[in-house]
Amino acid sequence: MVVRRVLIAIALLVPLGVAACGNDEPDKGAAEPAATAPASSSPPPVPFVFEVGPAAGTKNLPITAEVETRVSGGKVTTVTLVDDKGKAIGGELRADGTTWVPGQPLEYNRTYTASVTAAATNGAAPETKTTSFSTMARPGGGKVGSGLYLFNGNTYGTAMPVAVEFESDIPEASRAAVARRLFVKSDPPQVGRWHWHSARMVLFRPEQYWKPGTTITVRSGLTGLPIGSKWGDTDRSATVKIADRSLVLDVDNATKKMRVLLNGQVIRELPVSLGKPSTPSSSGQMVIMEKAEQTVFDTRATDGPNGYRVDIEYAQRLTWGGEYVHSASWSVKDQGVRNVSHGCVNVAPDQARWLFEQTMVGDAVIVRGTERVLQAGNGWTAWDVPWEKYGV
Repeated sequence: MVVRRVLIAIALLVPLGVAACGNDEPDKGAAEPAATAPASSSPPPVPFVFEVGPAAGTKNLPITAEVETRVSGGKVTTVTLVDDKGKAIGGELRADGTTWVPGQPLEYNRTYTASVTAAATNGAAPETKTTSFSTMARPGGGKVGSGLYLFNGNTYGTAMPVAVEFESDIPEASRAAVARRLFVKSDPPQVGRWHWHSARMVLFRPEQYWKPGTTITVRSGLTGLPIGSKWGDTDRSATVKIADRSLVLDVDNATKKMRVLLNGQVIRELPVSLGKPSTPSSSGQMVIMEKAEQTVFDTRATDGPNGYRVDIEYAQRLTWGGEYVHSASWSVKDQGVRNVSHGCVNVAPDQARWLFEQTMVGDAVIVRGTERVLQAGNGWTAWDVPWEKYGV
């Protein structure tokens, strides 16, 4: 997209200071030199520069087009966008002020007119600029399927990332553009970042776990976004709550115990049995992804003669690869002593039921000291990446 930027600058004329030169004593009869004003320590006002886009007459834009609203020495006060039938489109400015984002996908093969008003901080009169552009015809080709792992109105644990997953690989060249069309707001505000954990999954999290009681509003605005040779499938949105408490399950292979921490305080310790050496549990920072009071583990299709089928109670998923915290009556004698599982965290039935009643999707689970390191993208591995390395 070629954008012609229209700049309006108000130059501020600053008079040059005049320095007097001469002897220590002025000539008798000469006029006393005029006193000079003290130099100001304040920097000069920033010139007012106001740009809008797309350039007037731009054609064939994707329906994810945004109105450019870059301003220095002032701020945008209003933006209006109407289609060629006079219908107004709502939206809002990005936090960095570079663009105004329509609150819904634009329509294909339509013309839009944007009007932007900005006020200068140096006292100059506000400026209003308009531009018009048209969108492309509905494209052919395939769509990239996407999913948002947040369900409107639900409540999640404090470690819950915003998880967006795709049905096919996202090319590296498209990932920044995809992430830019993913919007997260939190109340109270908390700074966060997106990070690609695989070619099909991008996760958003703040530096620390969400503050208890936070409200999170998310929009995945991917309808019609060019992604390689394909197009984004649809917009998705959700508003969710973070629980008013923080719960962390901390599992240590050295002690074969799980500490359950509520708001930072240990409320119970449970003996566990982890994965045996041939099928070790993963060490890392994980998140409870789903819960089921009853389910069936059936590995015969993948493990062949070594596979098994067994009924499981109080299962809490940690990885896509099939690691869970769950009830295991058959390993009670081993719990707290030795590792005998196929990679899961085994807990006694009564303890598993109690634990199941305390947890929710989005609670943090930390496993330490096993023979296997958690693989990036094997589950919601947002917290397993140091903050200084987190970002797109």
